[in-house]
Amino acid sequence: MEGVATSPRTPPAADAIVEGAEAPTRVLEGRTGRLFALLAAGLSLYALHWVVGTVEAQAYRVGFLLLALVLTFLAYPASPARRARVSPLDWALVALAVAALAWPLVDRAEFPYRAATPGAIDLAAGIVTIALVLEATRRTVGGVLPATAIGFLLYAYLGPLLELVGLGIVAHRGYAPDRLVGTLYMTLEGIFGVPLDVAATYIVLFGIYGAVLEATGAGKFFIDWAMAALGRSATGAGPGRTVTAAGFLLGTVSGSGVATTVTLGSVAWPLLRRAGYPPEVGGAILAAGGIGAILSPPTLGAAAFLIAEFLKIPYLQVLVMAAVPTALYYLSAFLMIEADSRRLGTRPVDAATPSLGTLTRRYGYHFSSLIAIALLMALGVLAFRAVFWATILAAALSFLRRETALGPRRLIRALVEGGRGVLPVAATTATAGIIVGVVTLTGLGLKIAGIIVALAGGSVFLTVAFAAIAVWMLGLAVPVTASYIIAAVMVAPALTQVGIPDVAAHMFIFYYAVLSEVSPPTALSPFAAAALTGGNPFRTMMLTWKYTLPAFLVPFVFTLSPEGMGVLLQAPPATVLVSSATAAVGVAALAVGLGGWMIGPATIPERAAATAAGLLLFYAGAAADLAGLALFALAITAHALRIARSRRPAPAAARRADE
Repeated sequence: MEGVATSPRTPPAADAIVEGAEAPTRVLEGRTGRLFALLAAGLSLYALHWVVGTVEAQAYRVGFLLLALVLTFLAYPASPARRARVSPLDWALVALAVAALAWPLVDRAEFPYRAATPGAIDLAAGIVTIALVLEATRRTVGGVLPATAIGFLLYAYLGPLLELVGLGIVAHRGYAPDRLVGTLYMTLEGIFGVPLDVAATYIVLFGIYGAVLEATGAGKFFIDWAMAALGRSATGAGPGRTVTAAGFLLGTVSGSGVATTVTLGSVAWPLLRRAGYPPEVGGAILAAGGIGAILSPPTLGAAAFLIAEFLKIPYLQVLVMAAVPTALYYLSAFLMIEADSRRLGTRPVDAATPSLGTLTRRYGYHFSSLIAIALLMALGVLAFRAVFWATILAAALSFLRRETALGPRRLIRALVEGGRGVLPVAATTATAGIIVGVVTLTGLGLKIAGIIVALAGGSVFLTVAFAAIAVWMLGLAVPVTASYIIAAVMVAPALTQVGIPDVAAHMFIFYYAVLSEVSPPTALSPFAAAALTGGNPFRTMMLTWKYTLPAFLVPFVFTLSPEGMGVLLQAPPATVLVSSATAAVGVAALAVGLGGWMIGPATIPERAAATAAGLLLFYAGAAADLAGLALFALAITAHALRIARSRRPAPAAARRADE
């Protein structure tokens, strides 16, 4: 969940790095600070009330966005130069947000029925709301996404002119401002559509849950527990493995790739440095651990909640589909860290943490709420209710120890952080709703899908490759959540047109949207890690790409062949076993090829053979699997024979000659 604020326990220096990678926020004090805290806590309580109360969908989404916009204009300055205090312009925008979004609530009985023929007040309030949403998005995630939304609005209005400039393939009849306002502001098909609904339900509730966990000390416990479990190694790989495992656990608390990277780095980089990891390698391990946090159950990233809503499937099914790809990601990370540690000659480091048994006995209850989420969803409880009860459980169990008890101050801080953390996502999803509304109204999604399929000549491989490039390029410009939403309505139809199942198409887009955070040339997580370690940002980014490469390849497994659906656990058990096992061997082969180590240092031919074998094994098919296994076996055999020869004692005659 990009945009989630760093935790209260994150060191100030780490906070500064996160704000350097993301939008800067104000430190609010005095009456304004108290007002912000009251409204942020109120936003969290409003979301919690929605779970147990009865609030009509349009009223809830409008009220949620109203609070989110007010908080955004208070917390996020129009520019860094205006960060010192809330300006008169900010207060004016707050007043406009209250007026424009109070109107649908005041006139709730008649408002939705005028969508086809908006009145003057509707039109004015709608235009103001669209402008406010775009400005809030600019403040929180930058100018690219709002500029993109403005481009889509112009496309909706100027559709007939496209025929005149030779773009007839995407031309349409055009829509007047009243029709656009009616769709985007007065229905649940635009600003208040599925993207904002997901932010106002799943995302904010998981954000509150993470804030409660952090307030009770779970974040520190997860890092310490991972250190005790994996931090000791004779090869010096322990610190690297610890970072990776801690990222998996900490992602539940943070929900942000950048924030997880920085929080990990502030604790673990000194350990990595003592072990002998160069700054760039250490930064890559931190960034890979951070991005892994939002690829992993039980929370995944914000886009995962959208998959469930777009496909109308239980969120638990999304978690199940992510299980094997997550295991492959961490298998790759552990193997590559092991290879790099041996190649670099890193040293064991004695981590000053209590034993694993001691930590588990004292604070193991922090795992209970995580387990509860999975169990409740397995019993058929909806995800938002499961996380609600998990939050209650985490708060109750915190009183088992005095130092973790969620007293009134900690509780208020958690509610404030939960409300604060959702602000960038609320703005992003509202703007994405504008884009989705335009795409639906104009039929652009099907037109773009047709273009992609036509360019690929109907080839599944080329369609998937073009889709990967499109989502990757989109992710370079807009946040993960917006990238997924736009691609879901414009790229997913192209994948389904060539026979790829809906679930595979959306999971493919999800992974590529998330991986944009570590993709050249604008990779936030590696850049944040490099700022901590002092390493070269570009080299850190490229090494991170190496660590995360299997995550880029796994989506091809479940899209290029029906057997590959086994990786998503959407196939017969035998297919699941074979496709998952061969993909795991492929990960090991890539770790050898990219890490340059097997029993000892691998030669270039051995590495090339292992890399080729890994790529073959990522295609789920009998011929490719057999070829990949044979090639990898050849690389292993050649390597083992070479190492054995190098370790064989020299003949006696040769020794006498040397003497």
